[in-house]
Parts: sequence; C-alpha cells; structure tokens
Amino acid sequence: MVVYRDIKPDELNLKLFDSFIRRQVVNDCVRRENGKWVVKSCPFIDDWSRDDYKFLVECLKNTLKTGGFVRGAFIDGKLKGFVSVEGMLFGSQKQYMDLSSIHISLDARKNGIGRELFLSAKEFAKKKGAVKLYISSHSAVESQAFYKSMGCVEAEEYNQEHVQREPFDCQLECSL
Repeated sequence: MVVYRDIKPDELNLKLFDSFIRRQVVNDCVRRENGKWVVKSCPFIDDWSRDDYKFLVECLKNTLKTGGFVRGAFIDGKLKGFVSVEGMLFGSQKQYMDLSSIHISLDARKNGIGRELFLSAKEFAKKKGAVKLYISSHSAVESQAFYKSMGCVEAEEYNQEHVQREPFDCQLECSL
C-alpha cells in the first residue's frame, strides 16, 4: 500500500533516500530541430550519485523554506516517489508555478505513483493562485509520454533560466 504525505523539513536528509533508486536507462529522446519535435537515439544512463542526492536535499529544503511543496509516496515506510513545486508564481501574467521535480524509484514505477503525485502538485499550485504548472522535463520518450498522459503541452512561455540550465529539457505546461 502506498502512503502519500507531505514531507517535513526535518525529514529531508540523505537517509530519506536510502531506499530510493533514481536510475533511468534512456535510449530515445525528444529533441526540437528546425522548429519540429523529433525522436532521436541518444542512449545514456541517468543515475544519481551521493553528491546529486546531497544537492537534491538542499534544493528540497529550500523549496519548503520559500513556501513550496514537497510530497512523498511511501511503501512500507520507505520513500518511493516525490514531487516538488516551488512557492513563487512567475510568467508574464504570474500564471505559472514550477514543478521542480517528480521522480519515482526504479522499483516502484508503473504503479500510478507518478500520476498521484502529479495531481497533488496541480492541486497545490491551483490553491496558490497559479493557472498552470510549468515543467522543465527530461527529454526521454518515456518521460514525455507520462507528461502527455497528464495533459501537458509545450509551454507558451519558456523560462529562460530552465532552458539555460538544461538545454535538452522539454519546456512544458499543464493547465490547472
């Protein structure tokens, strides 16, 4: 049974991620070429190091400190998925809130956890006055399929900070 709950600041430490497997074998990615989205072969393995987890913990602490949202999915008391939404509105009409992360542990994927966490992120953003979630998304075809299934489309306005940080990400939005 999956238990979904908000994660408190004092829980955010490396130990929380002891049973979390952030590994994704990527073969094909979506890329924008000549104004069109195409699928390209670009195999790599996305796997987080201990330093990546340390950085993540600090980012999630900052998310909570600045009025954002961090929610986890737990199985047998172990974190198996999480989502975060930053606390500030942005965009030309302050219409967006940033879904800064959504990750499901390798051993818990394809069980609806991502869908449930995404819906909780939408609910949080809507309560905070956003009209849309903004997602700078991993370009793997599997990630893109998930976002499309959740109703995401290409963002009307690109957040240049995201584009510069991750130029191969797909900039998406989802109406609330």
